Amino acid sequence: MLITHDTRCALDAVVDLVNTAPEDDTAPDGLPDVTALAEFVRKHEISDVGVLSELDLSAVRKVRGRFASIFEAADARAAAGLINELVAAAGTTPRLTDHDGYDWHVHYFAPGASVADHLAADCGMALAFFVVAGEQERLRRCEAPDCRHAFVDLSRNRSRRYCDSRTCGNRLHVAAYRARRKEAAG
Repeated sequence: MLITHDTRCALDAVVDLVNTAPEDDTAPDGLPDVTALAEFVRKHEISDVGVLSELDLSAVRKVRGRFASIFEAADARAAAGLINELVAAAGTTPRLTDHDGYDWHVHYFAPGASVADHLAADCGMALAFFVVAGEQERLRRCEAPDCRHAFVDLSRNRSRRYCDSRTCGNRLHVAAYRARRKEAAG
């Protein structure tokens, strides 16, 4: 599956966005205020975004929840339905652009769109490409029992199980190793 630069950027943004959601009622929100939203926009180089407000923050949090549902979709049909709703609500307007030193690529958001609609359109289309390619199962949640972060499995054989093999994966492998040693010794 060919993943262009702009699609990869959108995938990184949607994964990071979904992972800002609190995992339970006691965890802090990764987008607590407009300043955090502005930092998210800066980090992901989201273009054509005006002055951000509390309304933008609220709208982005709603879009974040809809994206989370896509990562939890049981199958491609369910994911497609969620993506169609999200992208349609954003009022997509595909157009070619070559801004900021990047070669030609497609923006799906309408000119002047809010940051929430911008994310819904561009990130929604990036996820749509996976469904179209029959690769919806690559949109995953970490299998570590204490994690559940979203990630896109871009491994060749679709075998990635953890959001980060150095943290979640390594922690579980060490725990399993220690359990085997304890069992062998006892």
